[in-house]
Amino acid sequence: MKKVIEIVNDIDTAKVYAELSDTKSGGICVFVGAVREFTNNETVVALEFETYQAMALKEMDKIADRAFEKWTLNKVVMRHAVGEKGVEEPVVVVGASSAHRDACFEACRFLIDTLKETVPIWKKEKFKNKSVWVSAHP
Repeated sequence: MKKVIEIVNDIDTAKVYAELSDTKSGGICVFVGAVREFTNNETVVALEFETYQAMALKEMDKIADRAFEKWTLNKVVMRHAVGEKGVEEPVVVVGASSAHRDACFEACRFLIDTLKETVPIWKKEKFKNKSVWVSAHP
């Protein structure tokens, strides 16, 4: 059981496969969240992320532990970016590896959904003429 839990300035999606690869894993599932160009028919210029890092890492670690308890996983990666990110830039990556695909698919969905629901990371959407904080949780 191995996990990578990080808050970073930039996400390198190329290294995720190596972090999740394992001789016991027949399935590797990864979700990458990126900045999209439009929200509610408005053009997004950038997103800005802030966090209470110590608490965010602690919560992410708990989520990873819950995933290991719920599914038979070999490795888990949870990484979220902070700072300003432009359109198409990755802002979050989560992944899981397991012997079979069902466990890693289900765990990957759990990781991203639970991260978004419970981890203290706040997002500001920046448009041409305004900025809006959109994450009122946790």
